This record gives sequence, structure tokens and C-alpha cells, in this order.
Amino acid sequence: MGVLTSQKISTYYDRFKDIDVTFTKDMIIVTGLLTQQIHIKCGNDFWPCVVYTASFSGAKIVANIKTGLLGKLQTTNNFINLRFCFRPPGESNTVTFFIAARVMASAPYGNSQDVNMFTVQFSNRPPDDFIEIIGRVLDANVNSSKRKDERIPLTADNLRKLNMISTETVVFIQQVPRRCILRDLSFSGTKLIMMGVPKYLIDKEASVRLEYNDPRESYTIKGKVIRAEDVEGKKEMVALGLLFDEGSVPMGFKIRLNDMLTSARADYRINQEEETQNGAAKA
Repeated sequence: MGVLTSQKISTYYDRFKDIDVTFTKDMIIVTGLLTQQIHIKCGNDFWPCVVYTASFSGAKIVANIKTGLLGKLQTTNNFINLRFCFRPPGESNTVTFFIAARVMASAPYGNSQDVNMFTVQFSNRPPDDFIEIIGRVLDANVNSSKRKDERIPLTADNLRKLNMISTETVVFIQQVPRRCILRDLSFSGTKLIMMGVPKYLIDKEASVRLEYNDPRESYTIKGKVIRAEDVEGKKEMVALGLLFDEGSVPMGFKIRLNDMLTSARADYRINQEEETQNGAAKA
């Protein structure tokens, strides 16, 4: 897991303090949440539970109440410790910690008489590891909207920064695989080059495969061809503009793109500051 500065951790906490994250399958994968290792500690006893949503100020969790949990909560005045366990993608070590909290409400989950949904409020600011893991996801989600049209040319240097394996990949046009070369990438789409005739490709449903290293992952993102034009000087080649279906864009892809853009912005700021300092020194 990357080491963030205390300033960045504080920025995440201030920006996203009250935003809830729902632990969908996609969210579990990108955070590395180890669902079998999540427990409520009440007194000296442990109860397995499921984290439904979480923010930096609290969580909603689901747990079986037929094992005496409600009675135990009465003895602790509803105070608990919530055990989290993560193994972020690409990491070999797990990150485990407890967050002190208090149960503020409890109600049956759905129509079940055995399982309740508990609303808990954290007693203190959660550990930095938790803020980093959740904040990174939230930051990517926000920037995927704010910077959705910011295009990254897929140069050799940018491929390395993105940990992309190659610009050569496969695009599926109406489910038929076609070899192609990626030219740029954004949160909202991609430009690619392939063999074809523009008029037969415009407005067609399509999806493109993106492959990455560190860790090794691949995403197939659905979309639609919104532009198709001939490539000057290259007969039988066509340049396609593919607009992604927003609902099909994986969170892992958003995080990778956001990490690269954030790093590039930080590098630019550092270079500007160094140039300013060097100019002042010469003066």
C-alpha cells in the first residue's frame, strides 16, 4: 500500500468525512476487504458481520442476533470495536485494525428475524490506513466526473506510469473481436485505430479490453462508437472514438487513471516550485 503524507490523509478526511461507501462486489475487490475477517468485538467476545456501508464517521453493518449479540450490547452500553481487515490489490500483507464505535440504531434486515442492520458511529477519527484505502476510492470517483474528458496520450512513458501492458489490444464491435491500437484514454472513453470502414462502425455498440500489470488485471469496458473517420495516409484504417457506458466503468480502472493523473499533477507542481526557487536564487 502506498504511503501518503499526513497532509493528504487529512485532505481525504476533510473532503469525504460524511460520504458513505457501499461495499459492492466491485468495491470489495478494489479495497481488498477480506469479508471473512470482519468482526464485531463486544466485551471479550467476537461476532462475524458484514459491512454494508462505511464512511469516516460511521458504518452500517449486518450481523446475526440469534447468538446473544443484543444482550451483550446491553452490558456494554452499546459500545463495540469494529474489526476491519484489508489486503489491497498488489499487496502481500494484510492491514488489520479496530475502530471504536457505538451502536446508534438496530433494526431487522429485510424480513429476517435472525439478522439485524446496525448503524454505528465511530468514537474517534478512524486509523490513517482506513482513510487512505477509502479516500483513494472516493477521490478516484470524484475525479472521474470532474476530469472525465481529460485525455491521456498513450505514449511509452504514460504506458509505464499506468502500468498498461500494451497499446495493442482487442475491441469487440457488436461482440465480434477486432485487433486495434489504443491512442489515448480518459475516464469517459478512448480513441483507437483499427481496420475498417467508418460508415459501418459509427453508432455501433462496442467494448474494449484494457490489460495492466502490478497487479495483473484486465478490464473490458462497454461503450458506443461516437466517431469514426479515415486515417490520413493509411488506407483501410479507421480511427474510432469510443464513449464508455458510465455504469460499466470499473472502479479499479478509475483508480489507476486517477493515480496517474494525480501523480502527474504533483510532479508538475514540484517542478514549478523548483523553477521558481531557482529563479529566485539566481536573482
